[in-house]
Amino acid sequence: MQPAIAPLPQIVPALGPWLDLAGLAVFAASGALAAAKRGQTFVTLAFFALITGVGGGTVRDLLIGAPVFWVRDERAAAACLVVAAVIWLTPERWWRGEALDWFDAVGLAAYAVFGAAKAIGYGVPPVPAALMGVVTACVGGVIRDVLAGEPSILMRPELYVTAAALAAGLYVALVLLGVVAPVAAVVGATAGFALRAAAIGWGLKLPAYRGRR
Repeated sequence: MQPAIAPLPQIVPALGPWLDLAGLAVFAASGALAAAKRGQTFVTLAFFALITGVGGGTVRDLLIGAPVFWVRDERAAAACLVVAAVIWLTPERWWRGEALDWFDAVGLAAYAVFGAAKAIGYGVPPVPAALMGVVTACVGGVIRDVLAGEPSILMRPELYVTAAALAAGLYVALVLLGVVAPVAAVVGATAGFALRAAAIGWGLKLPAYRGRR
């Protein structure tokens, strides 16, 4: 019998929905910027923002049998569209540098924990639940890269998916060991963010396969 674990918004009832929207907005911004850097129309920016922001959560909800979150909560789609509008109306120089990478690192770690917590809350076993955290945090970016014609984050050696896996896996492991869910969430998200931050700051990468000439 799987432990009954509340999804993250129930763990932090006051801040959960707003943290969820903040993370979604960061991912939406990365999608809108991918279109903006190619000189696309506002419609394309909005589409990229939406698909990047809600892509991972949509796949997760479909796999675990949950109502698709952004279909039930209009704030999610609205946040993506607002982000797209802000980027459309502002100059490109505002979005240069590594600032978005750092915001993305926070969103990645938090969303990985969020996805794992929601999956377990729906009765998903521990290992698939941790993988649902990775799906939540990364699939939107994969879709964005495919649509933009860029190498997917799955095909890069940088520590991105690995950071999401650390955050989600550590959260699930700690909860199974009896750590209270809010503490496990903070520890998991912090560890995932720290690994992603190290990758950004020091260029850490996974070793590539060397068996091929």
